[in-house]
Amino acid sequence: MALAAEITAYRDGGGDSGRLVGEFRRAVLLAPLTEGGADVDEARGGLMSAVSGGIRWLYAFTDEEALARFAQARGEAGRQWPYVAILGARLVDVVVPMVDGPAGVAVNVADADGSMLFPPVAGIVPDACAVDLDVDGRGAVA
Repeated sequence: MALAAEITAYRDGGGDSGRLVGEFRRAVLLAPLTEGGADVDEARGGLMSAVSGGIRWLYAFTDEEALARFAQARGEAGRQWPYVAILGARLVDVVVPMVDGPAGVAVNVADADGSMLFPPVAGIVPDACAVDLDVDGRGAVA
């Protein structure tokens, strides 16, 4: 099942979290690139992201149509949106550890009924980057 369909199934209550994460890791996602703009939440010349709740969320989209809806929502549909195609697994296994601080992936953020956050927790990001584990890889104490 494609990631967008798996997200829909999960949001409708019929999905499985393991299947959802597996599909996310296998999916080729479109990650928009910044243009070195003035937005302080964007790493200049890198992958477009935003910080919310102390977490840097990397934007990723399942297809060009989802990316276009994001551009439209930002009022920036009239410009070119450069992006890289990248596996979800590569985003969380390689890119997230390069980010200074906790980071996750926000998929299809402009789609009210089709978006999904993949937070920096064990089972999604590498254990060393998971905010729910302590430095020894054990569950964090509340």
